[in-house]
Amino acid sequence: MEVVASPAEIQRICLGHRIGGRSIGFVPTMGYLHAGHTSLMKLARPRVDVLVVSIFVNPAQFGPREDLASYPRDLERDLALCRAEGVDIVFTPGSADVYPPGYSTWVEETRLSAGLCGASRPGHFRGVATVVLKLFNLVVPTLAVFGSKDYQQARVVAKMVGDLDLPVEVVTAPIVREPDGLAMSSRNRYLSGAEREQALCLFHALERARALFAAGERSAAAIIAAMSAEIAAAPSARIDYVEVRDAETLEPVEALERPAVAALAVFIGSTRLIDNAVLGA
Repeated sequence: MEVVASPAEIQRICLGHRIGGRSIGFVPTMGYLHAGHTSLMKLARPRVDVLVVSIFVNPAQFGPREDLASYPRDLERDLALCRAEGVDIVFTPGSADVYPPGYSTWVEETRLSAGLCGASRPGHFRGVATVVLKLFNLVVPTLAVFGSKDYQQARVVAKMVGDLDLPVEVVTAPIVREPDGLAMSSRNRYLSGAEREQALCLFHALERARALFAAGERSAAAIIAAMSAEIAAAPSARIDYVEVRDAETLEPVEALERPAVAALAVFIGSTRLIDNAVLGA
């Protein structure tokens, strides 16, 4: 397994593979890897000749009062996990490699990114779209895999790929959960024991939404109210948003007449967690 930090070097290596007729799978990450990340690698590995993983904590997608400085990092552990999954190349640039002095070019998707996390975290998806496009230009993948826990992110990336005619297949992988239902996230490590227990309110809220939908409920307001009540029962929980949106357009809906996504962002103590469930897929 190669570990490459230089953008010029990773591009040279990956272009060489593409010129040689080899397909490249790509899993972009911010590191501190867990089973959710490795599930993306497992999905990509049998479908491509060369598997590349990037580990880069992207400062452009963090707000001024967010957790960039404290975001968990453990490169040696991450490299060991990548090696165990048969990754061929790990790209580990620094911030100055990706955003050199004088950097001033940004990519912005303006529709799918407008609500949900885009409303709560201004500039977040501009940072996501910019870094993903830069990584695509360096790694030149034929296939890229994203996790569906970040549902809005995956939709924004897919829209960017389509709008800008990028020659890469975007695959969205299912959410990987802990045995009790909590969606795997690098930020789960911030939770105290009591907070970890209360964080299950997100999963319980989504289970409530699924149950209501399966019983025939189609009112978005009724489903949102039920999810909000589940979350309110957790003393440490503070709702950022609880919404039901069209699964394709991410526009608000009043009645679930086509597939919709129930999307949550909740602070448990000071830790912001997100989760979602597609209803009517």
